[in-house]
Amino acid sequence: MPRVSAGAAAHAPPYAALDLGTNNCRLLMATPAGAGFRVVDSFSRIVRLGEGLAATGRLSEAAMDRALGALAACAEKLARRPVRGFHAVATEACRRAVNGAEFLARVAAETGLCPRIITAREEAELAMESCAPLLLPDDRRAILFDIGGGSTEIVWVRTLPGVRPGEVTASLIGTVSMPLGVVTLAERVGASCFTEAGFHAVVDEVSEYLRRFDAVHCISQEIRAGGVQLIGTSGTVTTLAGVALSLPRYRRTLVDGRTIDIDAADQAMGDLFALGRAGLAAHPCVGPERVDFVLPGCAVYAAIRRVWPVHTLTVADRGLREGMLLRMIRADRPGCRRA
Repeated sequence: MPRVSAGAAAHAPPYAALDLGTNNCRLLMATPAGAGFRVVDSFSRIVRLGEGLAATGRLSEAAMDRALGALAACAEKLARRPVRGFHAVATEACRRAVNGAEFLARVAAETGLCPRIITAREEAELAMESCAPLLLPDDRRAILFDIGGGSTEIVWVRTLPGVRPGEVTASLIGTVSMPLGVVTLAERVGASCFTEAGFHAVVDEVSEYLRRFDAVHCISQEIRAGGVQLIGTSGTVTTLAGVALSLPRYRRTLVDGRTIDIDAADQAMGDLFALGRAGLAAHPCVGPERVDFVLPGCAVYAAIRRVWPVHTLTVADRGLREGMLLRMIRADRPGCRRA
């Protein structure tokens, strides 16, 4: 697990990666350590940049102001600590908004940060990069899913032998980006997702997207043949894991990289649905800021489970930032040539 590796030089300048998403703004700073890295600082804030985007096609002034406040805090952190390398990306909200590029120009002028809008494919590649260490030698294939704020990425992965014995590397076979994330779904379906009919309507909608992707890559057939791992990276999946493990509060070290039985994940999903809005707001693994997003995310997960029935779920509390850090570290290693 890259974020908990040991052995980094105590005073080495860190690398930094920033991910400006539809719902969150996140910064991670880390120094190389073995095959991974050691985190030295981090920042995460819910900014809801994509709030109202589906209805208007634009980033709202309030949403941009929230994101700018978080980005200014990130810029202050970066100014206090010299970094060896820095990469910042923006995803679905800035991809879709007609004023996305205009907003990022304002970000550069006011904070000095210059996030680059990445494609859905690059977003999937970065997620795969961060989760590749979770692949096992017996895995022939893997389904990686990332339930984001504005979209959900599905990555179909082929596993290959690594350089060292027992090491596994990942090769992307195909990917699809569905315009269905927890923010976009929460705004569209609202309170109906707290009802069985509304919840299952979302499951049906997402399932249709997945079946079209399945038809292209014959994923169901590969699952029947065995050796297919299901890996999830998102707040939805880590919340399911926290509930399944009965954690009194969320702890990343107990969740990241954990493989749980699919029945336990399904039971956790049922428990979350049964809580209702007040119960979700009070739950230590959810909280009031995320109460509207949990059930839409669970509906996306339920669709994935319906179309691709597997026996276990590997939970990844890692994503784009970790993928960017690993790329920067690898590019700076002796004998590696930058792309």
